Amino acid sequence: MATASLTIDLDAIAANWRALDRASASGVQTAAVVKADAYGLGVAPVVRRLAEAGARRFFVAAAEEGVAVRRALGPGPQINVLSGHMAGDAALIRNHDLTPMLNSLDQVTRHLETLPGHPFGIQLDTGMNRLGMEEAEWEAAAPFVLEASPELLMSHLACADDPDHGLNEVQLANFRAMTDGTEVPRSFAATGGILLGPSYHFDLTRPGIGLYGGRPYEGAAPVVRLSLPVIQTRPVATGEPVGYSCGWIADKPSLIATVQGGYADGIIRSLSGRATLWAGDVPCPLVGRVSMDLITVDVTHLETVPETLDLIGPHQGIDRLADIAGTIGYELLTRMAPRLNRVLLGAK
Repeated sequence: MATASLTIDLDAIAANWRALDRASASGVQTAAVVKADAYGLGVAPVVRRLAEAGARRFFVAAAEEGVAVRRALGPGPQINVLSGHMAGDAALIRNHDLTPMLNSLDQVTRHLETLPGHPFGIQLDTGMNRLGMEEAEWEAAAPFVLEASPELLMSHLACADDPDHGLNEVQLANFRAMTDGTEVPRSFAATGGILLGPSYHFDLTRPGIGLYGGRPYEGAAPVVRLSLPVIQTRPVATGEPVGYSCGWIADKPSLIATVQGGYADGIIRSLSGRATLWAGDVPCPLVGRVSMDLITVDVTHLETVPETLDLIGPHQGIDRLADIAGTIGYELLTRMAPRLNRVLLGAK
């Protein structure tokens, strides 16, 4: 097979959810964030496995994503939409029983007028300055919004992956000031917030990246493996170039493997000449440019060239590869292209 294989361990995702559920304070519900097609890994199999593990509440970015989750799970689990109630969303929200997290007075007005009595939550801005009602707006809206019985009040931490950042405590104080006494269930912590401790947990935690094996959850079980098939090997003499723009020139006689995989598969160009692939336990340097479909790898030191080389695997997880690329694990996961051959472990 000439297509790179992305192996996705659904049991590892379930184990990570259970571990973060245990890390959440006693009596706290643990949801699961499955936006962006479950961080690029395929929302339908991921949410089904999480539901089997015990998750009963899911967060998505947009109503259309919520529809995909509902189709995968059927009735029952609650699906919260982080972008709230956008113009034109009413039919999707109603027909698929979605719970929008309303972010502004405009959204509150739209929701209460178009879907009176339909469940909703409220997102508050406590210092991230991205989504949610700010303090003055919430103070003005709270009396009539609370009368309409929101199901959840939430906010989002900007610096939870840095436990010592002063904004964490500032946001916590702001969240308490805006929500204490409302008697509405509250949510503040995603993966990083869970790790900050019980004072951040409130009534509901909502882990995301930690489910998929990424930082800041250092104890996460690895979830993905990306194996690239070797198409061809060729000897390259000293002084000969390899790849576009003569991106690498051999300084000794070398054996170069041309491997199927490139930026069309989500392997970003900034890995050119910097990444390492693995033949079992043996590292093999990527040489030259990452192109659309192909990568070239120095395998001179191997006794036998295997059929595949691993870019992500036991020796190099998503965060290590992201460090090399100058980005974060979130981006590498969500860039995984549809043409990758997805192999699901633990699918029922």
